[in-house]
Amino acid sequence: MTARLGQGGMGTVYLGRSPGERLVAVKVIQRELAADPTFRKRFGREIEAARRVGGFHTASVVAADPQGDPPWLVTDYIPGPSLHHVLGQHGALPVKTVHTLAVGIAEALEGIHACGIVHRDLKPSNIIISDTGPRVIDFGIARALDSTRITRADHVIGTQGFLAPEQLTGAPVSFATDVYTFGMVLCHAAGAVPAADSGSSEPDLGLLPSTLSGLVTRCLDHAPERRPTPTEVVEELSGIRSSGDWLPPAVRTMVELHTASTVAAD
Repeated sequence: MTARLGQGGMGTVYLGRSPGERLVAVKVIQRELAADPTFRKRFGREIEAARRVGGFHTASVVAADPQGDPPWLVTDYIPGPSLHHVLGQHGALPVKTVHTLAVGIAEALEGIHACGIVHRDLKPSNIIISDTGPRVIDFGIARALDSTRITRADHVIGTQGFLAPEQLTGAPVSFATDVYTFGMVLCHAAGAVPAADSGSSEPDLGLLPSTLSGLVTRCLDHAPERRPTPTEVVEELSGIRSSGDWLPPAVRTMVELHTASTVAAD
C-alpha cells in the first residue's frame, strides 16, 4: 500500500503496488459489512462480474478474497478523475468530449453485456476519465441475467437521478436499463440536466448537441425495447471524427495531475 485513494459506503480504496511493480487499486471492505453474509455474497458477485468483463474500457481484476477478514478486491489502477469530479469542477463538457465519452462508454457496455451482465448503476462517479479514454468501474450491484437475485424484492438498486423507469416500478431489469442510464450520463456531461436545487430532474434534451439529441432521446425511451443497443450507439457515432485532444485543457490538466500524484505516491 502506498496511499489512500478514497473512502465510501463499502470500504476504503488504497493505491498499491504488486510484486511485479504493477499499480493497483485495493478495495478493503468495512468490517461491519463483512459481518453480513448477504453482503459477502453481493461482494463475491461484484468480483465475479468484474472478472468476467475485463477489457480495455474497464478495470481488470488482479486478485480478490470475498471470504477474507476483511474481504478485499484488487484491480488495475486507472489514474484519472471521475466524470463526477470533472463535471463538478468544470461543468458541461465540449461537444467533442461528450462524443468521445459516448463512444467509449458504449464500447464498455458492449463488453459488459457480452458477458451477460447488467451494470445497474452507471453514473458519472463510476466513470474514470483516463489518458486513454473513459473507463467504467464499480460492479458492486451488477447482476448477471442468469443469477439468483440476492437483494430484497422491494429494494430499489441504483442511484436516484439515473434510475430507468423499470427500476422504479419493479419491472425486470435488462441490458436496456444500462442504456437508459447511459443516456442520463450523457445529459449530465452535456449540461442538459437542471441544477440539483431546481426541483426538477427531467433533462432538457434541447441543450444536447444536435448530433446526440436524437440518440439520447431514444436511449431515454420509457419502453426498454425501443432503446438502441450499445453496438447501435457505437455504429451511429463512430463516423463522427474530430481532430486534436478529446479533452479540454483544464480536464487534461486534471488527468495529468492524477498521474503525477500516482508517481509521487510511489
